Amino acid sequence: MKIRDFRSIFIEKLKDKYSKGESIRLLKILAEFYLKRKTPEWDSFWGMPLCKENENKISDALIQLQNGKPYQQIIGETYFYGLKFWVNESILIPRPETEELLELSISRIQNTYALNTEIKILDIGTGSGVIPIILKKKFPKACISALDISKKAIILAKHNAKLHNITVDFRELDYLKEDLSENFHFIISNPPYIDPKEQKEISDIVKHHEPYLALFPPSADPLTFYKKIYRDAKKNLLKNGAIFLEINQKYGLQTKNIFVKDYTTKLLKDISGNDRFVIAEKK
Repeated sequence: MKIRDFRSIFIEKLKDKYSKGESIRLLKILAEFYLKRKTPEWDSFWGMPLCKENENKISDALIQLQNGKPYQQIIGETYFYGLKFWVNESILIPRPETEELLELSISRIQNTYALNTEIKILDIGTGSGVIPIILKKKFPKACISALDISKKAIILAKHNAKLHNITVDFRELDYLKEDLSENFHFIISNPPYIDPKEQKEISDIVKHHEPYLALFPPSADPLTFYKKIYRDAKKNLLKNGAIFLEINQKYGLQTKNIFVKDYTTKLLKDISGNDRFVIAEKK
């Protein structure tokens, strides 16, 4: 059997969840993963033969896709900021918007400190650990701490740090119930920010296969985490420090207004034109 024999099957079986182009892309991702090789040319890709074992793996993956499971969880990995990371059901799959958040933070840090400066950075709600790991790669002298309420997320983040030979101080704790005892030059966070009233707007793929705690704050207030970060930063953000936040596009001005009294604050849009980031710099 060749990969082309799966093409019409994927398109038909996934037509209720994915477009034709998306289904073909998913088949390519899965086939290349199981064959352990990349094929830039489509003609050569479709003609690649499959052994029975890989036929069965792709067929099983198709069933999981039909049931709404994200392909990243099926293969157990994703690429973020050009690097491979392990993922599973215990964490939110890293999104392109978070890459934009990282670009903003990296640019600001580089414009303030030399690469060999021993700055302290805190990541709140680290999930798979992509943010602190990439920041540590960019700023090897930085002392980076990363927090998450989920024990499983912290275990996975530590595996990802080991994968990239990076040292990060990962801590399992409930941030909303903890008082910070350390000072930091930078605080970065992509916290749970979806209003519980927005549940009907969330796709079933996300709602049923990614952790609730990574999507929704534990109260009816979608700004819960940002208010806590504001209070902590007043005490624990060092001179020339800054806060980098990914936010709910529906609450852009409300989130910005939490910080304007004490910080020089910017509300920025993502590549899609949605209010997505707040940067607050200490006055």
